Amino acid sequence: MNASEWRPSGLLTGKAAVITGVGQGIGKACAELFVREGALVLGVDFSGAQEDTAAQLGPALVPFHADVSQDAEIAAMFAAALRHFGRVDASLHVAGTQDSRQPEETVEEFERMIAVNLRGTMMCTRHAVNAMLPAGRGSIINFTSVGALNDEARAPISYSAAKAGVHSLTKAYAVQFGPQGIRANVIAPGFNLTENMRNIPADILAEMSSKSALQRPGEMLEQARVAAFLASDWSSYVTGTVIPVDGGWSARMA
Repeated sequence: MNASEWRPSGLLTGKAAVITGVGQGIGKACAELFVREGALVLGVDFSGAQEDTAAQLGPALVPFHADVSQDAEIAAMFAAALRHFGRVDASLHVAGTQDSRQPEETVEEFERMIAVNLRGTMMCTRHAVNAMLPAGRGSIINFTSVGALNDEARAPISYSAAKAGVHSLTKAYAVQFGPQGIRANVIAPGFNLTENMRNIPADILAEMSSKSALQRPGEMLEQARVAAFLASDWSSYVTGTVIPVDGGWSARMA
């Protein structure tokens, strides 16, 4: 099902969400779907492209510039959401950084991957919890990668390690703050046809597509639909989980 075939159901009507990485890719797809499903969204990006996404989606999305490796900027991000919406019902932490694997991992590469993909996600999660506690409810959705479940040769080791760390911290937050009504889950995407992937060489596209049991790449909307479920009241008893949205790729990983 492509985006044009999606018929809004009002699944997120009345919800207020923070979504990082809305300038492109899965973050943008989540923002589009959340707005179509009735949510108000603070759309966050570092690149400036959040303004383009806001122009496309209209007043339901409020653009905000932030670097998710900086704690002060994350704090300002959630303060802005509370100022605009009065609450945060869902917080999606999609923004991250990735390179291809090099013959030798460096300390500098490790620190860069940790700063954004693990430490940044931890700070986003911590501030999201603080924003949700007064209402006694909320859904946190952290995005990682199928490469965090087992080794993927094209992903940097430090990237996979950072994303695997997000699995652990998300489960810990789910357990610690479950009694306060806050849920925390992970979506671990497989290979998706993001903007950056649509122009890769045909042989690499075929190789990556063949890794899924469905023998095709994923669409960004397919990630966003799972995020919408986790943000909605339909998933009220789902917390502390890691959900691979990977077409069955992880089922065949050694």
